[in-house]
Amino acid sequence: MEQALNKRIIINPEIMVGKPLIKGTRIPVDAIIRLLAQGMTKEEILEDYPNLTEDDIKAALDYVADVIKGEDVFPLA
Repeated sequence: MEQALNKRIIINPEIMVGKPLIKGTRIPVDAIIRLLAQGMTKEEILEDYPNLTEDDIKAALDYVADVIKGEDVFPLA
C-alpha cells in the first residue's frame, strides 16, 4: 500500500472492536467496499459521507487489495 494512503487506515481495538477504519471517522473500510460493490460511484459516496475524501476511498481499496494479496489459495484437484 502506498505510504500516504496507508496512514489513512487505522486499527484500534478500542474503536469499533478493532475493525479497519478511515482515520478520524467511524467509517469502516468494509462499508466503503460494500458501497462500491453495490454500484455506488465514488462521487455518490463522497456526497453521502462528506467527511470522506477521494484518497480515503483509494486507501480503502488499497487496504483490501493488500489483505487479499496475502491470502493463500488452494485449488481443488
